[in-house]
Amino acid sequence: MTLTLDDVTLTYPDGDGRVVALDAVTLDVPAGSLTAVVGPSGSGKSSLLAVAATLVTPERGRVVVDGADTASLSRAAKAALRRERIGIVFQQPNLLPALTAAEQLQMMAHLSGRSAAQVRGRAVELLEAVGLADQAGRRPHQLSGGQRQRVNIARALMNEPSVLLVDEPTSALDHERGAGVLDLLVTLTRARGTATVLVTHDHAHLDRMDRTVSMADGRLTVPVAEPPVV
Repeated sequence: MTLTLDDVTLTYPDGDGRVVALDAVTLDVPAGSLTAVVGPSGSGKSSLLAVAATLVTPERGRVVVDGADTASLSRAAKAALRRERIGIVFQQPNLLPALTAAEQLQMMAHLSGRSAAQVRGRAVELLEAVGLADQAGRRPHQLSGGQRQRVNIARALMNEPSVLLVDEPTSALDHERGAGVLDLLVTLTRARGTATVLVTHDHAHLDRMDRTVSMADGRLTVPVAEPPVV
């Protein structure tokens, strides 16, 4: 279970020309590991996640998920791949107000045609894994910001994805809750063997990552250096 971006280039229209969002990006994320991507706004981080999620098709290069080259897949096949093999944790949880925490997860599995018994059992297991077993019956307005983000993570894992893509999960959380969410992502990545990519602005927690890379002007650069010891 791996994610590979191989020489990926993506551009967008900009007036009479085009702007480069990703410039020959190559990235390999092994199963059970977490790679953090940092960089300033507009550097290409969101574009990288969109391409990895097969939401956007690059002009050049390959995106390979679990050995499948997504360039050869139809639009319907890509949608099925996203539903079954790719989990996406959005910056804002975007939970449905009328559904309980357990129902948020169950809805995801229903889309894949799983039986009611399978769905319930999986939801209970994941809510327990993220420390919310006792909150299963609560709706979003009854949960804290950190709890909502944990439901968001559990929901992304509901269909047992090979790849987990995470966009700024701590942006709306204080330091303590943010650290808790990142610790959880590291633990779940190891336990469930996902190839996890985390876009983050929070350099305070990079020591928890297996690897940290930096983006600037659409290019992926060398790992972020540790600050010198003084």
